[in-house]
Amino acid sequence: MEYKDYYKVLGVAKNATQDEIKKAYKKLAVKFHPDKNPGDKKAEEKFKEITEAYDVLGDVDKRRKYDRLGANWKQYEQTGFGDINFDFDLSEIFGRAGGGNTSNKSGGNGGGFSDFFRQFFGGDSGTYQQNFKGQDYSTEVYLTIEEAYTGTTRMVEVNGESLRMNIKPGVEDQQKLRIKGKGGKGSSPEFNGDLLIKVNIAKHHIFERKGLDLYQDIAVDLYTAVLGGKAEVKTIKGTTISLNIPAGSENGKVLRIKDLGMPDYKHPNVFGSTYLKINVLTPQNLNEEELKLFQRLAEINKSKKMSRS
Repeated sequence: MEYKDYYKVLGVAKNATQDEIKKAYKKLAVKFHPDKNPGDKKAEEKFKEITEAYDVLGDVDKRRKYDRLGANWKQYEQTGFGDINFDFDLSEIFGRAGGGNTSNKSGGNGGGFSDFFRQFFGGDSGTYQQNFKGQDYSTEVYLTIEEAYTGTTRMVEVNGESLRMNIKPGVEDQQKLRIKGKGGKGSSPEFNGDLLIKVNIAKHHIFERKGLDLYQDIAVDLYTAVLGGKAEVKTIKGTTISLNIPAGSENGKVLRIKDLGMPDYKHPNVFGSTYLKINVLTPQNLNEEELKLFQRLAEINKSKKMSRS
């Protein structure tokens, strides 16, 4: 049986630092991961091999024992395992074969350890099911702000499977939602990757969202702004309300309607507010009588200013 050089498997020197070993493993794991090489048996075997190597070299104590094992390998080949005094339990590197327990389960694709391990430590590599997590998949969905307010559903396609996802009220633009276990396949269902869904909310022609609050402009004619009155306002609920405009409201004045904003995603019974900025409309196409009245108002206003000075 040929000695398995784990340093060579990872492409690092025997005096490599733990950080160098970790970086080498990550680079190779990304390259040969089963999710990136579907159906490629060679890549799958390579992935198991580098994972086995990192299981040992990535652990300081296991690496020390493995290095001592390597130094005595020739003696083992010549005399057999029983004639060598390693002064430690070789099975500690992976755990005792056949015991049904491993001290480090990582990576791999369910095929167990190599012949080097099986023949040297005994037992069946099938005892050691190496677990690896499948890749996370990503997709996007597009909503209106009204759908974000009420909550909605969307159908998404993943690996030929149609999934109906429920989106709760209050979801935010660019928020990422997660469906566990619907990504790439792992070594077992509990190690499947997740599906990540990015939410995109379209800009609205009336409402501007800032956190839980909504902002909108409302047009108010000059007479209502001066004398007070009512203005019809469309709400995020899709209804129209009659809003009280206080007398003497200036252009740019902001009115607040409490609890008519967006719901909190985590606390759906909590709502923000709607803020309405008044845009006063200047009268257009005045007739002669209206112009005379405004001229008279201007004269009265001028007289008031002079009397105050």
